Amino acid sequence: MIFRRLSIPIAIVVSIAISASALAATPYPNKSTPAPQDIGAVTAQSGGANLTVTLSLKLRNEAAAEALLQTLSEPGSATFHQFLTPAQFKAQFGPSDADVAATIAYLTTLGLSAERLGATSLRVTGTAADLERAFQVSLHLYQVPAQGSAPSFTFHAPTSPPKIPAKIGAVVVGVIGLNSRPRYAPNYKRLPANLFHAHESSQSRGLINPVGSLTVADFSKHYNVLPLAAKKITGAGQTVGIVTLAAFTKRDAYAYWSAVGLTVKPYRISVVNIDGGPGAPSDESGSFETTLDVEQSGGIAPGADIVVYQAPNTAQGFLDAFVQAVESNRAESVSTSWGAWEWLDNLANGPVTDPDTERTVSLLSAFHEVFLQGALQGQSLFAAAGDSGAYMANGDEGVPPDFSLALSVASPASDPYITAAGGTTLAGVQTYGTPIGPFQAIIPYERVWSWDYLAGLCFDLEFGDPIECGILPVGGGGGVSFEFALPFYQLGLRGIQKTQPDQSLVYEDAIPPQTIFDIPANYAGRNVPDISFNADPNTGYVVYYTSDEYGFGEFTFNGGTSFAAPQLCGVLGLIGQYVNSRIGLLNLPMYKLAKSAGAYARSGAPFNFIFDGNNDFYLGGYGYSPAAGLGTLDVANFADALKSIY
Repeated sequence: MIFRRLSIPIAIVVSIAISASALAATPYPNKSTPAPQDIGAVTAQSGGANLTVTLSLKLRNEAAAEALLQTLSEPGSATFHQFLTPAQFKAQFGPSDADVAATIAYLTTLGLSAERLGATSLRVTGTAADLERAFQVSLHLYQVPAQGSAPSFTFHAPTSPPKIPAKIGAVVVGVIGLNSRPRYAPNYKRLPANLFHAHESSQSRGLINPVGSLTVADFSKHYNVLPLAAKKITGAGQTVGIVTLAAFTKRDAYAYWSAVGLTVKPYRISVVNIDGGPGAPSDESGSFETTLDVEQSGGIAPGADIVVYQAPNTAQGFLDAFVQAVESNRAESVSTSWGAWEWLDNLANGPVTDPDTERTVSLLSAFHEVFLQGALQGQSLFAAAGDSGAYMANGDEGVPPDFSLALSVASPASDPYITAAGGTTLAGVQTYGTPIGPFQAIIPYERVWSWDYLAGLCFDLEFGDPIECGILPVGGGGGVSFEFALPFYQLGLRGIQKTQPDQSLVYEDAIPPQTIFDIPANYAGRNVPDISFNADPNTGYVVYYTSDEYGFGEFTFNGGTSFAAPQLCGVLGLIGQYVNSRIGLLNLPMYKLAKSAGAYARSGAPFNFIFDGNNDFYLGGYGYSPAAGLGTLDVANFADALKSIY
């Protein structure tokens, strides 16, 4: 990473100083996060203070909701693009008012209070003791020591899985929030320092700026957005939403847009703090992620408004942020660049000592219902597919190196009601210096992003293996979900795969090695990603950011699928204005177009093949692959194709 300090007005310095004095943010989890220490029962230390949890409620007739979703995307159907309001969704598919009232009344008898957040959510408040009795758990407080620049923090968690009371079991899917441990990591990536020190130059063709310093202008040129700009399509009248788990400094985004030469409204960004917000901006909490999300989405759609839903980095915070984004129904497109392995969000401290016992399946079900609601309301939702190639469980924020590699995908990208954004590497030449002379990585075509092309560099630098070198597992997230079945829009598509055999997460340092989880083989699951854009830091982007350590400046050579997700969000801001309509779940028209004649390799085609490269397991292809999805978009052609439908 190259950093260039920029001068900033004194008002911004004052703003930074004020924000730094606010509530400290919690660091996001990674492999170096120290093991938590159990410091005792919450009831012994809380002083009777209240805690809150979110109860996820069951939909009525999800099959009917999915059937409606299909007809909403079918031109000629009576319901084509007759998207629902939040009130209509709640009336048709949410639990009945009588069931909700009965649930709230029962919770009251347990000493708890409850209010309805949305169609499928209740916020429940009570003392730790009342929550323990209601859900048959013992809540303990855990402390994570400070490490480096990451501060110490505490969280509470149950010592056993919660149980839903039988009297409300027919209505409640799960309880989210008994565990307040930080769960999610941002999906941005930089080249490891040991390799970046060897980097000498990178070249690519047909771009405005050098690779490593790319901007939204380069994205617009490379992926053919400019014809929309020539028609004065800027996203005017649209709102893009960002769901994030770290705060940011608004002025960074305005400085970036100004430097790129964009004219934007001075107050286009609004911030909604969820569950009290994530605390003050900081490097350790992931503020860089939020900053780039806003800069990219808002730069691609400079005429759109932006609403940032920022929440604490907890399962409850993430869910509640999506609930707010969907229930408010303000944004036509919404993206997130945070995620975790779909089976269990974080095993960073090992399977024995890890107090994170909350059942992930409840959280996945809760997300699933909210995403379905958003799709029926015409909102287009996007998620980064991850930066660990085909091995999401083993990435930087996943399990430690003493676990086996296991093919795995990220949540929430694996949900079928959200569009998963994968990653590519741009064509060009990268040159590195080594003790035995220059090493050149020659990339003839835009390809699936992984760093297998740097294997020779690792050899020249005398690293023992790709993991030690830092190039494995790295790349655009992709593979097959074992939590979600193959969705209807992927049926019959060439290139779709099932889960692979012999995939287990094994704790190899145990004697004998301990199998933690066997991934089901040959399961016809949801394939991710759906679509890709450039995400390789070596052919990556500049971000304007206020860092704790460096101050305000330009940070170059940034990548990750966390760029692709907000870029898609911005693209949908443009398309929404162009077709004068909400699109809803983008996968429905996108896969339909991909199955049609002329989708690729012709003048005016909406898709570009990504046939070269791999994501450390899955290969690119001429059409769909679980490495790059459907390839990349030719944005203007794709917009024209949608306009011809709508």
